[in-house]
Amino acid sequence: MTTADDVEDGKRLRDRIREFVAAHPPPTMGGLIRVQRIEHMRDWAATLYDHGFAGPAWPREYGGMDLSFPHQVVYHDEFARLNVPSHPGNGPSIAGPTLIRFGTDEQRRRYLPPMLRGDEVWAQGFSEPGAGSDLQSLSTSARRDGDEYVVRGTKLWSSYADVADIMFTLVRTGGPQSGADGISYLLIDLRAAGVTVRPLRDMSGGSRFCEVFLDDVRVPVADRIGAENGGWSLARATLGYERAARALSHASAYRRRMDRLAGLLRERGVLNDPLVRDQLARCESDVRILGFNAARVVAAIEATGSPGHAASITRLYQSQIERSFYEVAIDLLGQDGLLTSGDDAVEGGRWQAGYLHSRGATIGAGTAEIQRNTIAEQLLGLPR
Repeated sequence: MTTADDVEDGKRLRDRIREFVAAHPPPTMGGLIRVQRIEHMRDWAATLYDHGFAGPAWPREYGGMDLSFPHQVVYHDEFARLNVPSHPGNGPSIAGPTLIRFGTDEQRRRYLPPMLRGDEVWAQGFSEPGAGSDLQSLSTSARRDGDEYVVRGTKLWSSYADVADIMFTLVRTGGPQSGADGISYLLIDLRAAGVTVRPLRDMSGGSRFCEVFLDDVRVPVADRIGAENGGWSLARATLGYERAARALSHASAYRRRMDRLAGLLRERGVLNDPLVRDQLARCESDVRILGFNAARVVAAIEATGSPGHAASITRLYQSQIERSFYEVAIDLLGQDGLLTSGDDAVEGGRWQAGYLHSRGATIGAGTAEIQRNTIAEQLLGLPR
């Protein structure tokens, strides 16, 4: 329950954040190529870490702020309003909570501080060409050889793998038919011999995803998180953290995008049309619900250490909102909103690029079908 002291402390935190950003202006990301953007994101992560503004939910011993739930909401909301760069890679929001909960003391000391500071960028290696939503059927193998595993296989749809240093991944250490009971959770050095990363170009023209080939890559047993063949429970926790982490960031991002879209439509003189205002009002309702649900997810993590089934609800709702939001944006911006470049492209084509990226919203981080099944079976108790 939020108290008056929490509210007052939250105001002080907002003031501290504003003062910090005013004294340390974040880098401008517009017009940069991807490699330059990643370097700027690394630099900004280091600035946050060095001044005590990194990892709002992390323990202080690893560089975090150890904020309460209400203050985490304030933190994300204020930084979103200030439009600062996000953290590079999938480390602090996904791999970090998994390591904090399941890693050894040595693993935490080795990996968490450089992860949070941006010195090491992390990628996720779960999906495979033949195992996307059905991760229990993955085939990437890890054969034990003394103090090392020899890993062979292919990972697909790995964000940031082309610029990452480390990949947290699922491998099969059990037999071919072992299912969930034969999966282990490894950390793989993406600069190691036998690793090949190939970026995949999507229909927007970008290359946010990669294919990762693992050809007899040697991984120390010390870089296994949890027990051998005990990785499935960690994977489920990681996926929950991924969906939960996206909750606050998505809510903050869409609050910012919604405000920008409304301002843009006002500038273009189309808000006099009541039908336009009606469509925009529906978007506003969706964005507000997104924010309320994000707060519920973070509250669940604070209370139980896990987002629980709320993570699946959140992921499903986010995917629907992402698609509908950009459909409305492109519709209301008119023909100029269809352009990706040129003088007539609205804001350099960012809205059309967002629309094209949103086509995959119901696939990433667990398909909409999988989320519906999880909600039906595990939350509502319906038969399989």
